[in-house]
Amino acid sequence: MDYQHYFTKRIADLKTEGRYRVFADLERRCGQFPVARNYRDGQVHEVVVWCSNDYLGMGQHPEVLAAAKEAVDRCGAGAGGTRNISGTNHYHVLLEQELAAWNAKESALLFTSGYVANQTTLSTLGATIPGLVVFSDELNHNSMIEGIRHGRSAKHVFRHNDPEHLEQLLSAYPRETPKLVAFESVYSMDGDIAPIAEICDVAEAHNAMTFLDEVHAAGMYGAEGSGVAERDGVRERITIIQATLAKAIGVVGGYIAGSDAMVDYVRSFGPGFIFSSSMPPMVAAAALASVKVLRRSPEIRQRHQERAATMKAKLAAQGIPVLPSVSHIVPVMVGNAALCKQASDLLLNKHGIYVQPINYPTVPVGTERLRITPTPLHTDEMMDHLVKSFVSVWDELELHKEHPKKVAAAE
Repeated sequence: MDYQHYFTKRIADLKTEGRYRVFADLERRCGQFPVARNYRDGQVHEVVVWCSNDYLGMGQHPEVLAAAKEAVDRCGAGAGGTRNISGTNHYHVLLEQELAAWNAKESALLFTSGYVANQTTLSTLGATIPGLVVFSDELNHNSMIEGIRHGRSAKHVFRHNDPEHLEQLLSAYPRETPKLVAFESVYSMDGDIAPIAEICDVAEAHNAMTFLDEVHAAGMYGAEGSGVAERDGVRERITIIQATLAKAIGVVGGYIAGSDAMVDYVRSFGPGFIFSSSMPPMVAAAALASVKVLRRSPEIRQRHQERAATMKAKLAAQGIPVLPSVSHIVPVMVGNAALCKQASDLLLNKHGIYVQPINYPTVPVGTERLRITPTPLHTDEMMDHLVKSFVSVWDELELHKEHPKKVAAAE
C-alpha cells in the first residue's frame, strides 16, 4: 500500500466535498474579548469572534486571571504527572470540593478534558459492571459514543429526546438487569434541551442509572449556574453529572460529580484518569475562581440569555434562517458544506467576523450550518455589524434560494 498516496487522496476528497477544515490563526486579546487578532496572508487583521465556547467570557475575567497567576507563582507550570504517582495538588482538592457542592453531589473527580471525562467514565462502567446495558440518545456527543463503544457493553440508541422510545427499549429488560441511560442537557448543534425530568421518570421506573452531560450548560443555567439539572430541580435524581471546564467556566478540563462510592469507583478503575497527567495547578486555580464567580453572579447568565435572544431576533428579522433554539445556541442553517465554508470565509475575510462552519461528521450531511454563540460581552454595535454582514453574504452566495427546503429538512 502507498500510505502517503492514501492519506493525500483522502484529504483531497475532503476538499472536493467542501468538508476540509482550515483552522483560523487567532490570538485572543486579554481584556478585549471577543475581539481577536487573525494572522493570515502575512498580515494581522482584527476580527470579532462569534463562535467561541467561552460562552460567558470567563477566560478573561480578572479574578480568574489573578488566580492563575498566583497559582503559577506558588506551584509552577505543571502538576508533575499523574495524581497516582506525583500526588494530588491542593488546588485539585479544592476544585473537586467546589464542583461537588456546585452540583449538589457528594464528590467530584477532575479529568484533563470533558471528552476524557465522558470516555473514561462510560467505558469504565461498561467494561466493569457485569451485564450492564447502556441506552444512549441518538444525538449524543462523540465522546459519549466512544466511551460506550469502548465499554463493550450491550447498548441501545433511543430517539432524540424521546422518553417514550426510551421506555420501550428499557421495557425489554428485567428490572434487575444493570442499566444506564446516557444523554445531554443542551445539544449544542440544534440548541434544544432534554426533558430531563421525564427521562428520569422512565429511568427510575426501570431501576436504571442516569448519566447527564452538562457540557454546554454548566455555568449557564440555574440560580448558581451549575446547569439545566439545577434549573429544573432534578439534580438529586441524576446518578452522574458530567461537564467541562473549557466552555462557560473559561479554562480547560472536565469532571464528573456523584456519590462518594461512584466517584471513587471511577477514580480507582478508570484508565483515562489513572494514566493521564493531571491538570496544572494554575488551571485548577483559575477554574476554581471562575466557578466561585459564577455561583454568586446570576446577572452574567441573565445578560447572556438576553444577548442570545436579541441575536436570534435580529437575524430572523432579516430573513436569515435561524433554527428554533430554546438555549443560548444560535444555529444558522446553510445546508451545503461548500457554501457553508464559503460563507464562513467571506464573513472572515470581508467583514472581520469569525464564525466557523459546522459540517459532517459533527452534523448530518445536508444540515451544515454556522453556529453563533453570543456572549455577554458582544455589544449591540457588534450584533448590528454581524447581521448586516450575514445579509451581504447571503445575497452574494444566493443562499436565500436554499433556505425554505433546508430549514424544513432540518426541523
